[in-house]
Amino acid sequence: MDIRRTVLWMIFSFSLLLLWNNWQVHNGKASLFGAPPASEQAKPAETAPGNNATASVPGAPAAQGGSVPASPANAAAPTSVPGTNTPAVVRGEQVVVSSDVLRLTFDPVGAQLVRAELLKYPTSTDDPKPMVLLDRSPALTYIAQTGVVGAPEGAAFPTHLTPFRVTSTERELKDGQDALVVTFEGESGGLRVTKTFTLNRGSYDVKVRHALANVGQAPVSPSVYLQLERDGSDPAGTSSFYHTFTGVAVYSEQEKFQKITFGDIEKNKARYVKQADNGWVGLVQHYFATAWVPQQGKQRTNGLTQLGPNLYAAHAIEPVGQIAPGASASVDAQLWVGPQDQKAMEAVAPGLELVVDYGWLTIIAKPLFALMTWLHSLLGNWGWTIVALTVLIKALFFPLASKSYASMARMKQVAPRLQALKEKYGDDRQKLNAAMMEMYRTEKINPLGGCLPMVVQIPVFIALYWVLLASVEMRGAPWILWVHDLSVRDPYFILPAIMMATMFLQIKLNPTPPDPVQAKVMMVMPLVFGGMMFFFPAGLVLYWCVNNTLSILQQWTITRRLERKAASAANS
Repeated sequence: MDIRRTVLWMIFSFSLLLLWNNWQVHNGKASLFGAPPASEQAKPAETAPGNNATASVPGAPAAQGGSVPASPANAAAPTSVPGTNTPAVVRGEQVVVSSDVLRLTFDPVGAQLVRAELLKYPTSTDDPKPMVLLDRSPALTYIAQTGVVGAPEGAAFPTHLTPFRVTSTERELKDGQDALVVTFEGESGGLRVTKTFTLNRGSYDVKVRHALANVGQAPVSPSVYLQLERDGSDPAGTSSFYHTFTGVAVYSEQEKFQKITFGDIEKNKARYVKQADNGWVGLVQHYFATAWVPQQGKQRTNGLTQLGPNLYAAHAIEPVGQIAPGASASVDAQLWVGPQDQKAMEAVAPGLELVVDYGWLTIIAKPLFALMTWLHSLLGNWGWTIVALTVLIKALFFPLASKSYASMARMKQVAPRLQALKEKYGDDRQKLNAAMMEMYRTEKINPLGGCLPMVVQIPVFIALYWVLLASVEMRGAPWILWVHDLSVRDPYFILPAIMMATMFLQIKLNPTPPDPVQAKVMMVMPLVFGGMMFFFPAGLVLYWCVNNTLSILQQWTITRRLERKAASAANS
């Protein structure tokens, strides 16, 4: 009993500590554990967009690659690549193109994609402006780059630092059009590179083609690189109450899905497949992802590097082969820029849907998500989908839960006798335990009967938690009345209050612990966990409210039935 009391106090104290710490961080104050709050985690000045602090050309030899020195934030152009003949260039007017779902901004310097707005996803329920995924601003460095390396000594092929000119005229996908084509052309080192970006209606999958023409006098053997560059800061709006992964992902048939944190890259501890002829490289954050998908079946080299303080890059380099003078070659790839839409991503490349990471419970979570999708097709509302899913799960585990609640009900009936035994034997633990075991045998009660059925359900509940937390479908999805977005906290804290109330009711229906300290701790736990739910997404709290309500109804029904049965037996 002393051990249980100590464990309960430890859980209670730690929960209070976490609750207070997260409240401090939420209000912009310093964390009790030493890390600064998210609002104070400013990026180093070297990574400020426009500085190009450590932009690099991946895979380039010493004469061509290397870091680009920092330039003033208001400079008009990045500096040249050291050791090459690439001159410093002046940024021209940015090129903005739009489809029905994407608004992309390109910088003519390198034809870099420096901003991507998702037109179907508002920033938040309070801010209807499109969500910005890629950006080059003081708040975020997150861009997509391509270029060509492998030039002879003393020369440089067009990279993401080379000036390009836009050669297409269309800027917007018009009604009746299915595709918008944007082209850029640049030339350096005797190689002319034409980059073609194709945006398709309703798609976040951008088709990218590099056409390489040898306009020099000697054969060349270039390689095309596809790169994503990002700072290591958490996305805006990241919760301090639950963790979602932000970092790099590499997929290959050899090792399947591999996640790499920015910290592992910085410490040179990143483990991933470096040589492959399949798969993709990408960057992942809550609800959204970007990924370069080279043409499958073509050999490429994957690389993850730290470009500077709090600045990282993931790239794939694909050899083109020898191109004779006057000849040309092309390299095709796909760039995903958008939400973690599992069905659409799976159609783009094998394993791309795995950016929606359910962890070790994927085998349970994926069928749950498939069931949710089917329910949503019938109900048309994700809030009611959560309610219906919770009902179905409770129905599935009804027999197990019934045994659990029946055992707890019988324990509640004998609670007065347990208290009497405790008073009779006092501190003699050996005699008390022997008397309790004898009573359990006489009454045919399994003291673990209320626990074991619940343990079986835990993996399903955890998997459902991750499904609700990771699914982009929850973002911006309304339910009823005051709940306008299931992915953010309840604005009026109504659902957390309901959850606390249902937890209190459940405790009242359970047998009262014989130890008064345990009883008090149990009564405080709803305040602790309910308080934490004040900052969790409304969709998750809705699930717990429905689950608690159904549990209360089931437990009350079973308890009443057993009480009537006991009363009937006593009267007879």
